[in-house]
Amino acid sequence: MLGSTHGTFTTDLRARVVACGEAPTAVVHGVTVAPGDQDVSGRPLHAPVPDLDRFFRPGSVAVVGASDTEGRPNTGITRQLLAWAERVGARIHPVHPTRESVFGIDCVPSVGALAEPVDLAVLLVADPLPVIEELADTKVKFAVAFASGFAETGEAGAAAQERLAAAVRRSGLRLLGPNTNLNAFERFREDLEGPAVALITQSGHQGRPVFTLQELGVRLSHWAPTGNEADLETSDFISYFAGLPEVGAIACYVEGLKDGRSFLLAADRAAREGVPVVAVKVGRTETGARTAASHTGKLTGADQVVDAAMRQYGVIRVDGLDQLQDTATLLARARRPQAEGVVVYSISGGTGAHFADLATAAGLELPTLPQAKQDELHQWIPEYLSVSNPVDNGGHPVGDWRGRKIIDAILADPSVGVLICPITGPFPPMSDKLAQDLVDAAEATDKLVCVVWGSPVGTEEAYRTTLLGSSRVATFRTFGNCIGAVKAYLDHHRFTTGYRSPFDEAPRTPSPSLRKAQALMRPGRRLSEHAAKQLLRAYGIRVPREQLVTSAAAAVRAAGLVGYPVVMKASGAQLAHKTELGLVKVGLTSASQVRDAYRELTDIARYESIDLDGILVCQMVGRGVEMVVGVTRDELFGPTVTVGLGGVLVEVLNDTAVRVPPFGENEARSMLAELRGRALLDGVRGAPPADVDALVEVVLRVQRMALELDGDLAELDINPLMVLPRGQGAVALDALAVCR
Repeated sequence: MLGSTHGTFTTDLRARVVACGEAPTAVVHGVTVAPGDQDVSGRPLHAPVPDLDRFFRPGSVAVVGASDTEGRPNTGITRQLLAWAERVGARIHPVHPTRESVFGIDCVPSVGALAEPVDLAVLLVADPLPVIEELADTKVKFAVAFASGFAETGEAGAAAQERLAAAVRRSGLRLLGPNTNLNAFERFREDLEGPAVALITQSGHQGRPVFTLQELGVRLSHWAPTGNEADLETSDFISYFAGLPEVGAIACYVEGLKDGRSFLLAADRAAREGVPVVAVKVGRTETGARTAASHTGKLTGADQVVDAAMRQYGVIRVDGLDQLQDTATLLARARRPQAEGVVVYSISGGTGAHFADLATAAGLELPTLPQAKQDELHQWIPEYLSVSNPVDNGGHPVGDWRGRKIIDAILADPSVGVLICPITGPFPPMSDKLAQDLVDAAEATDKLVCVVWGSPVGTEEAYRTTLLGSSRVATFRTFGNCIGAVKAYLDHHRFTTGYRSPFDEAPRTPSPSLRKAQALMRPGRRLSEHAAKQLLRAYGIRVPREQLVTSAAAAVRAAGLVGYPVVMKASGAQLAHKTELGLVKVGLTSASQVRDAYRELTDIARYESIDLDGILVCQMVGRGVEMVVGVTRDELFGPTVTVGLGGVLVEVLNDTAVRVPPFGENEARSMLAELRGRALLDGVRGAPPADVDALVEVVLRVQRMALELDGDLAELDINPLMVLPRGQGAVALDALAVCR
């Protein structure tokens, strides 16, 4: 939604890091970042966590523009703030230049006339900028600006917002807004127990469905409506909420990220704390189109990068607000799983089969129950019904003492971590008994018990009172939401178990490769294939033996040195895709073929008006799996690394995975696991397995290059990277690099 307010600074900082090989101190969000707390690109490695206690629980509040004149918008806001201040124990100080009192409370003409320092200033004025400048001398900690007409309105509004943000930075206070609302000052139920959901939304209205979960017994602790995020942003609140003991999950509605690194650092903090973050991020349909010379640039869209970055740090991305409600609630309440096996238990074989199909397709594990367990279940369930998983009880056992016995027996199996009971419609009194048995069993176990109450009515006693009255049963209204939430629950705990932050191992000092690489850079220009391969060689990435020549005779001598058979290619900074122009000759086995190829390549280049720096005579490399590895720059996250199936059909296949540095070996391997064509690396139709270890090493070396050359490298494309059979390595047969 907004550009980073400190993007120019960090770009300059990264430039100094690359040029000098050292990391200067920096100030991010008012916090000094020491040299050791930056990676080699100059980006911070830890999130500065704002102390927002006094924002949500202030001791004193100034309401600038307070009113008690009926019919005025400020009057309703002032009244709501008074009620909120009473609930949280804050003192209200109305501020208005022409009023002596507001709602019977003495009023001061300006913030400078306040009798005591205030923790929070609420600005009910059309132009908050003059007030921010005035607040700079009052030592106020936080301010909220409701005014609209800023970045959401276009260029002029964006310029006004930047002036506001600059004033905030000078003042030392922290600002929520502008273009925000009163959601932070809502009435939160205090009679609900258990872990809470903390809510962050850029649109207040989009947070309403989550907030109303309180009416279903779900505890909410905070609501941060971030608005235009001139200062305080989604990342700040994630970092803060992740450290609160009462927060069991963080639910976010995000329209646009302000700063990619800040978001990743906040998500990393949540992952370290084991606090799940569930997010709706709009913008899936944006094309992320950009002008790109490389295959990688054309293949990686902006939303693909956001999606990958979220998965890297365990953020659970959902599409709908209903999914946000259900997933955040389950993750906040459920205890750590004791096993990953899911059992589907129903009164109908059709219902069980339908649910099992959907659950299996989503990636949930439905283990076959052991024969001994099946025999045990058949004590209470007729022999002709299947109890292997799904468990079909036929209906009648749920109406008597057998129902609870069946549920307890399933939960007692060590392979079972989750029991899901889909009830497609009420059938009292049996469904009432079933609901009560499920609740009682859930209260007696640490395992997760889920119910899908499929009735469209939702007024049934079994649903409204029995199921929703229990915080130990996770109740859903649809199959899809239940399956998605359970998968997120299992994925989250698998992710956070033994989580190691990639920021802890991120490179902080440049490698010896950097100076060699910088000597090859040509600002604003595209490198020739020969120069691009030298860049790869500087970072230890293997390339074929080759020589650059400028005559047919030199080509013949080079072929003898490289060794027949050879490949010959035209090399020039203008050349992005040579194959389409016939500027590649493969499998040349004699001097005469080399001479003829040299003349043909130079003739084509002359005809096409292409400037060459020479002809490459290259070693022929054996067959393997053709991959592509590349670097592109994302507006939010900076350099990104992509790997996928390569070759001439790379854009047709469009089978790629992307990550945002820094990341480690395990993440590089997970990139390969995402590829639809991953099986090619394992060997198909008699082909030997490829050297996956070598491929992973190339990905990690490219990542190091992306970080160290962040100020210099706009795009890199290695295509094809020939991954040879296991133990033989990987060779970059072609490369393209574009300098910033």
